[in-house]
Order: sequence, then C-alpha cells, then structure tokens
Amino acid sequence: MALEHVEIGDYDPLDLTCLRCGGPAMLRFVGMCEPCTSQIRERFSGEAREIDAVYVPKMNVTPNAVALKDD
Repeated sequence: MALEHVEIGDYDPLDLTCLRCGGPAMLRFVGMCEPCTSQIRERFSGEAREIDAVYVPKMNVTPNAVALKDD
C-alpha cells in the first residue's frame, strides 16, 4: 500500500462552514476557520517543562517473585 503526498497548494479554497463557530469560511479542507484556529493555539499554547517527580508505589503493590529471586 503506497502513501500519497498531498500538497496544500494543489487544492483551491472552498466556501465551507467552520466546524467550531459555524460561520462561513474559505477553507481548503473541512475544519476550523483561521480566527478559531488562532484562538485554540493561543489558549492551549503549552510549553514542555521538566517535572521532578518520583514514583512511589502504593502499599498494596508487591514485587513479583522474579524480582525477589536471588542469583
């Protein structure tokens, strides 16, 4: 099965309805209009951060027999 490469410039914008706000928009593919896309990117623009956390198992978690086996 072969993959096809799609160039966005090969498709002309169509008069479609934004899936988020319901307003008319000129879009190449079904989806959100540019203002809605900008709002989503601004609202959820999280940046990666390092978290200093150590996993501590619950008290009812016990190691299995293989982990306890002496060599």
